[in-house]
Amino acid sequence: MIHVSEFKDLAHLTIHKVGNSSNEESLLCSKAPLQLEDETISQLLITYFIQPFTNAAEYFRFSHDADLQLNEIFQYCRRIFTDQNEFQEQSVNIAKHLYKHSTHPKIKGGELYIAYFRKCQVDGEEVEAIGIFKSENRDTYLKVFLADDNYQVNYEDGININKLDKGCLVFNTEEENGFKVSIVDSISKQTEAVYWKDAFLQVQRREDSYHQTETAVNMCKQFIHNKLPVEYEMDRVDQVDLLNKSAAYFKEKEQFQLDDFAKEVLGHPDAIAFFKEYRNEYQHEHQQNIPDEFEISAQAVKKQQKVFKSILKLDRNFHVYIHGNREMIERGFDEATNMHYYKLLFENES
Repeated sequence: MIHVSEFKDLAHLTIHKVGNSSNEESLLCSKAPLQLEDETISQLLITYFIQPFTNAAEYFRFSHDADLQLNEIFQYCRRIFTDQNEFQEQSVNIAKHLYKHSTHPKIKGGELYIAYFRKCQVDGEEVEAIGIFKSENRDTYLKVFLADDNYQVNYEDGININKLDKGCLVFNTEEENGFKVSIVDSISKQTEAVYWKDAFLQVQRREDSYHQTETAVNMCKQFIHNKLPVEYEMDRVDQVDLLNKSAAYFKEKEQFQLDDFAKEVLGHPDAIAFFKEYRNEYQHEHQQNIPDEFEISAQAVKKQQKVFKSILKLDRNFHVYIHGNREMIERGFDEATNMHYYKLLFENES
């Protein structure tokens, strides 16, 4: 995990202005790094840069379709890690690279901050780090001040230090695999924002426990929702029951084991064989590896809780939340009304 308190040594910082090239906005690069002499400003900057990463448990790595060495940002960061004297020159290269990819009409121009941290910790390891941050939105602030024994009000245009628009932390570890990288993008769900992760940075997820857990959870959900009902006669309650068992497995276990999961959740030999066959199909279709065994990431399970929705929706009249014993709910058909029904068994009502 990443914590603000672990980033104490902001050694270098430079700021460039990167506009949208398709809107004929310019690129303005600073000639030299800032002189960071005020400790308060340094701490405010560190908070602004690092705070959005505190809940980021997922890591990426630089990549390239042909060769990792052809990834521009990877090369610029590697040169800075190798020689700090390269910091300003490579920061300009990073700004030029971003400007080249800022062509979508909805991409906003803004300040690009390149930072170098001599010491920080990531997952317990002390390393150097390079930060690439972009602010695209500005806020208006009221300024209340005392003048001639009376309070006055004015306003200023500025950047909200609680709202980083885009960010990337590159940790000086695992260089041979494309470094360990963490990303923040406040508008990542919008199509115009894809340029930050895919075009500008060119990163892909690391094959770590977080990625493996997230992939396995999604695979299990797809299997229970889409595949099992096609192969076997199964009602919605049985599906919810299997989703509950799957959720319990990922929450309670520290290690995922394919055979163990299949026996605990599915039980029937035919369903187990079908599940393993589907795992292979899923890997091929999605180009993602799901090992037979891996460490379960609690952060990934927490993020994916919404996948295991234990809700039974009946027309537009009822939502039944099923959390426990499958034997306490029975499905039937009423010939008098020509409608289906569920019978719920319980001891106490609250």
